[in-house]
Amino acid sequence: MESNLMTLLTFSIYGIMISMTYTKYFLITIPNERNEIHMNLSDLARNSYMLRGSFARRGYMRWWHSFVGVNVETGKPRTFFVEFFMINPNLGSNHPILGQHPYYKKRGMSPSYVMVKAGAFPDENDENGKQLHAFYPISSLQITGNPLVMRMNIPSPETSPLSMDHTQENTCFYSEDRLTGSIVISPQKARHRSLMTDFGSMEWELEVCKAVSCHTGLLGGRLFQMLHILDNYWHGEGIRSFFRGSVILDGDVYEVTPEHSYGYADKHWGRNFHNPWFQFSCGNLTSQRTGKELRHSVLAINSFYPRLLCFPLRRRFMLQMTYMGEDFEFTNCKWEVKETDRRFIWHILARNKNSVLKLSGSCKKEDMLHLRYEAPDGQLCRLPLWAGADGIGTLQLYRKGTGGRELLDTLKLENAMCIYRKEETTENA
Repeated sequence: MESNLMTLLTFSIYGIMISMTYTKYFLITIPNERNEIHMNLSDLARNSYMLRGSFARRGYMRWWHSFVGVNVETGKPRTFFVEFFMINPNLGSNHPILGQHPYYKKRGMSPSYVMVKAGAFPDENDENGKQLHAFYPISSLQITGNPLVMRMNIPSPETSPLSMDHTQENTCFYSEDRLTGSIVISPQKARHRSLMTDFGSMEWELEVCKAVSCHTGLLGGRLFQMLHILDNYWHGEGIRSFFRGSVILDGDVYEVTPEHSYGYADKHWGRNFHNPWFQFSCGNLTSQRTGKELRHSVLAINSFYPRLLCFPLRRRFMLQMTYMGEDFEFTNCKWEVKETDRRFIWHILARNKNSVLKLSGSCKKEDMLHLRYEAPDGQLCRLPLWAGADGIGTLQLYRKGTGGRELLDTLKLENAMCIYRKEETTENA
């Protein structure tokens, strides 16, 4: 008996050592050796529906879009967002299961629904931020594979067991080049905490052209998902996007034009949210060398947190800088964040074998709102998820050479999107 236990223990130790070796190889060696291989690669298959297996029973998927529109009467800009969010689809039925509602909490039911989140960020004109949530049952979703098309149809009110109908009365549509929909939330409905929504109305009719993408390679591939090496995954299909169309927010009409939309689109999916959570992106870049705005340049940063079995490993970043048609990719990044009473400040130093990038950015808290989600296990994070679209910063890009580093350009960043939540621990939970 003891001999069998020792044999099993020996094989377990060897298995852990092999897993550690391969995890280190995939997470460190391969990304650093691929610096000259473009992450700027469109992959509509990876941007499609991927919640299968255990992810379908405990998992989420979110397609995010943000863009700038101009008020047709005042001429003032405003940054909007439209997101399609899906959670635990295999647990769904013909009504949305809201994890924060007492009816479902009492029965120990995990959330399962499709949510369309739409709204606007606070801005320098003292306009308050707003996020509106429309919930649909999984059964109302019509979806295709590749390329992805989603349509949320209007469900029958009689299908809900609740005295208050939480479902939305309008159809929303998503495709790779078109977004349409509307949400109307009354003050009475917004008082229900389980909806996690503000009140108001928003209608959108948009065309999308996704010009620059960020492909995460092996880090978002099937092998990593099968082994659950990451809790969440990222694919940037459209980190530089051009939007055209219109938005009506609480009766105010906004025009969205490609040249001033500064659009961004990406997708996240996995078993749980980032902890901590950090995203930073900017498509409004001005060159100090030429004094001109760079139309087809963009910066995108996303954090990810690998693990071995149940043990978390050191957090890492994926950073893509597309500058004047040339792509620079980094996974070797150092960062620090400082929080004051009025703003968040980030400093990032990124290196690969050919280049160096230095970034200093900040975002005022008064220009941010708290995005609200519930996790696949039905829990709400106690720490706020700060999000804003009026970040500023300075970026220096260097190329390495035999004679040292050569400064390619210094860029001024405006209208940067910042999403941040510090790490949740047992002390601050």
